[in-house]
Amino acid sequence: MTESTAAFIIDQQVVDAPIFKNIKQLNMRHYNKMLLGSMVALAMASCADDSKLEFDVEKPETVAIMEEINKYEPLKSYVNRAENPQFKLGVGASLADYNAKGLIYRLINHNFDEMTMGYEMKHASIVQADGSLKLNDVNDLIATAKEAGVTVFGHTLCWHSGQNAAYLNSLIAPEILSEPAGPTWDEVAGVNFESDAASNYSVNANAIASFTADGEGADGKGRALKVTNEAVRTNEWDAQFYFSFGLSMVEGEQYELTMDVKADEAVNINTQAQVSPGNYKHWDFFGAIPATTQWTEFKKVYTVTASTATSGAIALNLGKFATSVYFDNIVLKKYNEGGSVASGPISAGYAYWFENPTAGNFWSCQIKYPLTGIQGSKDYTLKFAAKATVAGKIRAELQTSGVWTSSSFGQFDVPTEWKEFELKVQNTEAGRDGLIFSFGDYAGKVFIDNVSLTADGSSTNLVADSDFENGIGSWAGWGGSSTRGLSAEGEGFGGMGIPIREKTPEEKREIIDTALKTFISGMVTNCKDYITAWDVVNEPMSDWPDPSQLKTGVGKTVADDEFFWQDYMGKDYAVQAIKYAREFGNEDDLLFINDYGLEGADQKKCKGLIDYIAYVESKGVKVDGIGTQMHVTLGVTSIEGIRDMLTNLAATGKLVKISELDMGIRPEGASENLKTSELTDDQHRAMGAFYKEIIDAYFELVPASQRYGITLWSAQDSPAKSSWRADEPIGLWNAKFERKHAYTGVADGLK
Repeated sequence: MTESTAAFIIDQQVVDAPIFKNIKQLNMRHYNKMLLGSMVALAMASCADDSKLEFDVEKPETVAIMEEINKYEPLKSYVNRAENPQFKLGVGASLADYNAKGLIYRLINHNFDEMTMGYEMKHASIVQADGSLKLNDVNDLIATAKEAGVTVFGHTLCWHSGQNAAYLNSLIAPEILSEPAGPTWDEVAGVNFESDAASNYSVNANAIASFTADGEGADGKGRALKVTNEAVRTNEWDAQFYFSFGLSMVEGEQYELTMDVKADEAVNINTQAQVSPGNYKHWDFFGAIPATTQWTEFKKVYTVTASTATSGAIALNLGKFATSVYFDNIVLKKYNEGGSVASGPISAGYAYWFENPTAGNFWSCQIKYPLTGIQGSKDYTLKFAAKATVAGKIRAELQTSGVWTSSSFGQFDVPTEWKEFELKVQNTEAGRDGLIFSFGDYAGKVFIDNVSLTADGSSTNLVADSDFENGIGSWAGWGGSSTRGLSAEGEGFGGMGIPIREKTPEEKREIIDTALKTFISGMVTNCKDYITAWDVVNEPMSDWPDPSQLKTGVGKTVADDEFFWQDYMGKDYAVQAIKYAREFGNEDDLLFINDYGLEGADQKKCKGLIDYIAYVESKGVKVDGIGTQMHVTLGVTSIEGIRDMLTNLAATGKLVKISELDMGIRPEGASENLKTSELTDDQHRAMGAFYKEIIDAYFELVPASQRYGITLWSAQDSPAKSSWRADEPIGLWNAKFERKHAYTGVADGLK
């Protein structure tokens, strides 16, 4: 296509924009100059030869095609308003593009009655981090549309995607009961020297032990122990004071030693690890203990090393100074796994680990915990803590041995620091006999701790060996080998540091119900003066395994903007959404439930949606219409399925709206849809013919009184970087605002 012909091919509705008028004028001037030059050249040639010259230049085929397409009037002019008084021809739009009053604004105003925002009226766009509603852009849209005489269809009030999930999840997060109190330690041994009966301290032959007078202890009231070395010895360990604690320390354990100490002269007292008093183990234990002439408290946390493992006593070396040292309130504590710190998860107790050196298929490396009594059609909750040496993804499932079918909890990201997980799945088959963690496609080492598997309605943990504090048992439990086993003590999960209380399902239901009411009431009240039709509930039905059931997030890896209201509010979530839309909107607002994939050949999803709407209405609310998203593909989607769907929807007696019609194309035998640049003119014509066939079926099968309208989901072809059907020819116009055969197909269907 040459520059001189471009202005004649662009849709006349867009040419009305000033920028294109200027282009057209420039091109016409360029064309006139070319024409004048040609005439001069022709005249000069006639001087050389007065014989008649005849020229027959054939019009380019692309120009001829576009001229035929551009003879069509604006799309909305083809709607027979007498026969379809309430019918609205709509289009999906971007709020920002329309409010800018540019080319899209002009195209929509010329061709459509109504528009639906693709994203900007959804929960995530409106609800802010604090729960407030940001409606300025929506109000600007309403004002712009009202001025142009284009209606706005409200989309959407309750959906699982496009949600401010971070805010919603914060509402149902566990309740913080109190501020963290710091690490919690179990006392192993202690002595305050108030009783002569204590036997866990002693001295060697060169040290003299005695008690101070009452009132000379660290607290100024009781007594303390006085240990005297009368002469400087050859070695510091020639005079020692022992404090024993009667256990054999294990590598990785953490201990906290505290004591009150002073001396007649300032000294630093080195420590030794000993298996028992006088039985040397290692030269350093808790480091040096400083003592001044005033009582001071010494406190230090020590992690047991391989060199100090099996220690049962600490020796304080006094041999290098001739003085007296005073001790009081000596306490040794071991870190308690139930304790926590405010800074986040910490290590404590034992964990279970499994390792895969090289990534492959996810099922090539698995651990299994055997289960019995797993029920079908039952929700199960899996909780655990996990961390990894290398961040990566693993997955969990309930599996049936032999046939290897499973109900998956989904794939999840394991970070390098401890993280708590709560995953859910609806188990589809009774007799599952194993909890499986699959990590064959992950390379690294994973630790898990505090595993809990419970059935819905029960608090019984089906995993007996769940915290690994009593080992891992045989392979009938968790099992061990060179690639899996029990961690060292101290490597387990110790908690998140803040005492919490999980909200009950009833509390969560009430909280989420209130959040839904707040959003719907705010949106509908704000928009009711202009928006009188709403997509209230969007995409309620499942895709797999049973499209007759509600969609759920249980067992799935949920995206950051996904929040499944139905998982908290139950089957009546749509009842509540419709009730709130009716309560806060206009009395005669039209309220729709909308879904995709209803044109499937088996009609299971379509019939499931119709049954669900019947259930919703049985609860005392009215659904005015059903929206069918038709993201069809020529070569895949059958007209028979579309006709069956329209017949079934029409039989409900409700308004029927084709809510998001767009089209891709896939040649026979291909596995992927064609990209825009790959289409031939014949394929474009075939897409136009399919549009006509679909719209013809709508007008044939849906009675006039039930025809709310048809919304084309994309005016233009999808850009290559789009998140929706990227680089596919889904528009009625191409990226340059040139009409396509799809335009004529829609127009012919509307006639």
